[in-house]
Amino acid sequence: MLRLEGVSAGYGRIQVLRDVSLEVSAGSIVALLGANGAGKTTTLRVISGLIRPLSGAVYFDDRRIDRLPPEAIVRLGVAHVPEGRQVFAELTVGENLILGAYCRRDRRRIPADLERVFELFPVLRERRKQLAGTLSGGEQQMLAIGRALMARPRLLLLDEPSLGLAPMVVREIFRTIRQINADGTTVLLVEQDANLALQVAHAAYVLQTGQVVLAGPAAELRRNEAIRKSYLGY
Repeated sequence: MLRLEGVSAGYGRIQVLRDVSLEVSAGSIVALLGANGAGKTTTLRVISGLIRPLSGAVYFDDRRIDRLPPEAIVRLGVAHVPEGRQVFAELTVGENLILGAYCRRDRRRIPADLERVFELFPVLRERRKQLAGTLSGGEQQMLAIGRALMARPRLLLLDEPSLGLAPMVVREIFRTIRQINADGTTVLLVEQDANLALQVAHAAYVLQTGQVVLAGPAAELRRNEAIRKSYLGY
């Protein structure tokens, strides 16, 4: 479904990614692991069109997308939940969710998708008329994911969904990620908690200073001694 071939990227004169290649198969959850500054967020930003690579290419369903604007990539079926959630604080929960569907042409299906989001995150139904800026951190993360789902993505990019959240909320978020995947949405997950990410993922890549240094099935990487020592703490 998604393929990066030899992607290098950065910001101005600062190069962050160096010849990154990876694949995400349809129907899977793939985790992207690495320390802070390894290039995980930059990888997602390249995929979603927020950054153009210096070299290499990004393909979605065998179509090259790294030269397309972000809104065109959303229309193709890629939605990005950024680190830090970035909800529209002065808009209500309902207004944030409807904005997630701004690129869609099938307006008649939006109410059904809104109902699906409320089934995944019942608290958002309760908070529907509440300003997004007044939600807790966990509720804002649920809203950010729900807003992305309103675009009806086939590929969901999640950047650090557990960041700053209480363990109980994190468990609920990851239970929902599993459900979203079971419902047919492919997921590329950036997550600082490697143990948690490897529990839900089918496959994983490890980035180090902008390069892929390890890749394979998630279960295999959990048994890898270097991964255990560096990321899993045992």
